[in-house]
Amino acid sequence: MYSEKVIDHFTNPRNVGEIENASGVGTVGNAKCGDIMRIYFDIDENQVIRDVKFKTFGCGAAVATSSMATELVKGKTVNEALEVTNKAVMEALDGLPPVKVHCSLLAEQAIHAALWDYAEKNGIVIEGLEKPVTDIGETVEEEEY
Repeated sequence: MYSEKVIDHFTNPRNVGEIENASGVGTVGNAKCGDIMRIYFDIDENQVIRDVKFKTFGCGAAVATSSMATELVKGKTVNEALEVTNKAVMEALDGLPPVKVHCSLLAEQAIHAALWDYAEKNGIVIEGLEKPVTDIGETVEEEEY
């Protein structure tokens, strides 16, 4: 059963689209379920995410977690965005069914991938940011499905 927030973010997703000449773009997927998530950041000179957009191919939970993740990072600094975890995304959505937890992991990894792209484009190091995986199926335990 999905929460009202999950249903709302699926039926009325926020920040859908793409940003031309984005400061950072992150794409991750899950080969096991077929979901693909791409997040675009527009980051200003003070390292604040002034705009964020997403495109997601996947189930309702994947769209909802993408939408909520963009809401959680918009207006935040790069370092604050790095702290947004899959757990924070799930809590903001009032939970996800156990078989959909991997969607929140996609959202977290897409944020990290966009931050990684931003750091590489600007020749900077973001403390605590590790190179993201492109297929979260490599890191997700089977029993989560």
